[in-house]
Parts: sequence; C-alpha cells; structure tokens
Amino acid sequence: MSIAPQAEAALRFNAKVKDISEFLYELGPVKPTHPLRVKATYHDACHLRHAQQIQKAPRALLEMIPGLELVPLNETELCCGAAGSYNLTQPEMAERLGDRKAANIQATGARAVFTGNVGCLMQITRHLAKVAPDVWAAHPVDALWASYSGVMPRELRS
Repeated sequence: MSIAPQAEAALRFNAKVKDISEFLYELGPVKPTHPLRVKATYHDACHLRHAQQIQKAPRALLEMIPGLELVPLNETELCCGAAGSYNLTQPEMAERLGDRKAANIQATGARAVFTGNVGCLMQITRHLAKVAPDVWAAHPVDALWASYSGVMPRELRS
C-alpha cells in the first residue's frame, strides 16, 4: 500500500526534527562542571511526553548537573493547563489545572522546576507566583547553561 506524497514528505520532515533534550542526549553530552545546588523537579510537557514519547532525555541531562537534586513531581503526566491555546479557549479549566500543577510543584519542596515547553513555563510561572513565587521555572537548557558556564540564575543566588 502506497502513502500519499504529502504523508511521505511529512515523514521525511519528522525524521529530521528532534527536541533539544533528545538531540543532546543522543549526542552524548559532556558533563557540566559547575554545581547547581538546588532541589528541582521536572514537569513533562504534553507534547513531549504524550506525542513524542520523550521522558528520559530531559531528566538524564538534568541528572548530569552536579549538586542538582531531581525529585519526582506528582501528576507530572497531567497537563499544566497551557496546552497551546487551551488556556485561552478553556480559561476556567486551565486555571484549575495551573493551580493544581503549582500545588504539586510546591509540595515537592523544590526551588526549581524545569519543563521543555515555553507555554508550560508561562503557565507554571503564573500559577507559582500565587503559592511559591521564589521557585525558579526554566527550560532544562537553562539549568545546563548555568552548570556549564558557572553563571547562576538570579533566582538561585543567595
């Protein structure tokens, strides 16, 4: 059975695209050397966990960082409420999901939360501001940069 030319083109394009965490993990990254002494957690962005089946790579990269203590996040598989335009089309449900995600993050005792999606970062940051404004929300690459460069984010300087 033959597939349509558009489907073939989509498959070829898909084979070229990778999430940065997946790319770096497969590349075999060099272990960073500057300690990032922080208790942190990781939120699985829906597109990475459910659509792309990427769970191991971002955690493995974060676990390479000296001093970083990565703790599990309850209900990490549940949406934070951003979901593309979901927070615009379903604001009440997105609000409940955001509050629930922030409460789960707060319950970990983490001072940092990482996620691989800018929409999640915006949603989580907004909801954490209500319950845990001192928690640093960032992309895993931001944590790697801090550990490679030695330049600590202002949220973690004490």
